[in-house]
Amino acid sequence: MKKTLSLIIALTFFVLTAASCGSQSSSTRTSSGPKTVNDVLSTAEGTTSQTAVNSYKKGKLSESDLKDVDVDLTSMSSTMVYSEVYNMVTAPENYMGKKVLMKGNFGVYEGDGRNYYACIIADATACCSQGIEFVLSGNYKYPQDYPEMGTEISVVGTFDTYYEGSQIYCQLIDAKMA
Repeated sequence: MKKTLSLIIALTFFVLTAASCGSQSSSTRTSSGPKTVNDVLSTAEGTTSQTAVNSYKKGKLSESDLKDVDVDLTSMSSTMVYSEVYNMVTAPENYMGKKVLMKGNFGVYEGDGRNYYACIIADATACCSQGIEFVLSGNYKYPQDYPEMGTEISVVGTFDTYYEGSQIYCQLIDAKMA
């Protein structure tokens, strides 16, 4: 009985896995084969997509702000963005000094006698979120110079880290927001 039950569970798992993966239609396949993670990252890093440039022309970010972006999170899928932000937080040494462009929801948190401003990104299922703190260049005061909590924002800045006590934190410095 246990063998039969185990076999049924294994087959059900196999069928569900195969069905969820599915095959791509021929119209969405490329002749060069499937993309690797390195293909996706090389496309996303070192370039700023034309879509990103066009979408920020109306905001406070100019084309010069978007020049020489090293990591363009706006051109990635939600799963890739979440993964890349996770990598930034867990291996910040790989991103030090890189210019990062990201889009997410504005968040502000109070602590240690100051405010922390962040661009918050939810994962593909919107169950989890991660964010990167940013420090705007210039003289800005909260709340008059910042959007309401949860407002979608775009931020570009230089990736850096700092310590509070023994804990290391990531942030975008000299940032601009739209």
